[in-house]
Amino acid sequence: MVKVPTPAPGPAKKETPAGVAKRRVLIVDDHPIFRDGISQLINHQPDLEVCGGVCSAAHALSAVDQFKPDIIVVDISIQGTNGIELMKSIRAQHPNLPALMVSMHDENTYAERALRAGARGYIMKEAEPEKVIDAIRRVLSGGLYLSEAIGGRLLDTFLRGRGDHVGTSAVDQLSDRELEVFRAIGEGRGTREIARSLFLSVKTVETHRAHIKEKLNLQTAPELVRAAVEWVNREANL
Repeated sequence: MVKVPTPAPGPAKKETPAGVAKRRVLIVDDHPIFRDGISQLINHQPDLEVCGGVCSAAHALSAVDQFKPDIIVVDISIQGTNGIELMKSIRAQHPNLPALMVSMHDENTYAERALRAGARGYIMKEAEPEKVIDAIRRVLSGGLYLSEAIGGRLLDTFLRGRGDHVGTSAVDQLSDRELEVFRAIGEGRGTREIARSLFLSVKTVETHRAHIKEKLNLQTAPELVRAAVEWVNREANL
């Protein structure tokens, strides 16, 4: 587990000059540069402090118990299982702990999934620093944070009903785990490597592959690989 080098862990909260306890933020991200950068940004705020940082889902739940955060900031791409699956575990064990998803991945694909998993907001890593702080504060206050574009799209989806899939991608029909496998295929990973990285059996990964092919109307393994590679490349260029 990698800890950010600023505040010491523990349940005690520092006091601001006004006598108000700082809100404690736990960072879950496998990029040390990002963890350091966002930690410096947060620690410069009068009402916030980073209480710890971890690089993987495997350490995140124990870190929640150790550091007693008021909010957790999670990336989607972390070591082990992804941030979406981690959010489901956090919600099951700590239903009152608010979480913000901060990611480089397209919000059109992941924002709704993050909310369904238990996150209270989704913001792109490329957002301006002040927007990241705004997002953290809004989630801490009990609100939701989404960009105007994705918030409008999700509202429109809600008003039209989930049964109307007009304008949505076939990839949106994949489950969270299927999408994780689909991305891994597009990144060039084989079935056994995917199974190891996601802590799944080879048979389970093969089952996911079969379901993905069915949902995307793909007939062969090469068609699946080609579709996955094209999707990963397209998302990277958005």
